Amino acid sequence: MLTAKSVFREILDDDEAFRLFCSIAASGEAQGGWENGRIAALLPESLGYLAPRVARHGADEDKHGRIFNALLHKRGLAPVPVPPEADYTMILERLGIGLSHRKLSADKPLTEHDVVAYLAHSRVTEQRASEQMRMLVHYFGDDQVIGKAVRMICRDEDNHLAYCHEELLRLAAAGRGREIKDLLDRSAAAEIRVYRDVSLAVMGRMAEILRWPKAKAAVISTGIHGMYGVERVGGWYRMVSLRMPERIGALDGPVPAPAAPEFA
Repeated sequence: MLTAKSVFREILDDDEAFRLFCSIAASGEAQGGWENGRIAALLPESLGYLAPRVARHGADEDKHGRIFNALLHKRGLAPVPVPPEADYTMILERLGIGLSHRKLSADKPLTEHDVVAYLAHSRVTEQRASEQMRMLVHYFGDDQVIGKAVRMICRDEDNHLAYCHEELLRLAAAGRGREIKDLLDRSAAAEIRVYRDVSLAVMGRMAEILRWPKAKAAVISTGIHGMYGVERVGGWYRMVSLRMPERIGALDGPVPAPAAPEFA
């Protein structure tokens, strides 16, 4: 029976498919780590209190990138270049979602609006990341190869999502509610399209690597389009709602994030 678990099992059991999966994940996390590091350095004085949490966010993502690369190393595999059509973070940037690398590479302090845009973008993308990691933990949390890694990353992603909720609600209470809503809606509308397109691109590559029959590839493609349809109708609302998280100060703590020596 074709299920999400069976598809991921095929990917994890094949060296080339696993190499592509981990390379894409490591690249995205490394980009996120760099972006958060630059945001922490460029925060306006009025929002400087966010610096430790933004830095911790970036340190966590750097750690995740190292974990995915370590998983490759343990199997004697080297990373591969990420296909442009599968580069989720850069595609979103080209659509104007989040903060551009050009802005972050400059030494000019960010505006308060820039920081709100960063938090709104993160709230949307961290929702996706949290859901994906929870799915992997559900299916593979006890796996001897990736179980510990996915559990660790899942905890971090849940903390990142909690942090975004908390800070956006703090800013909304300070009078930026309409601005936040507009940014969340725009980010979510773009994200669900990009996630569909990237998913199709990645599964297309996996179909080639794993030599899936056309019928199987078509079923998976139909499922991706179906998910997009559900999200377009209303499923995306889960990405734009805000509620105070159970854990306040989820990103308080040491920077850099605690090491993961088993993945060093």
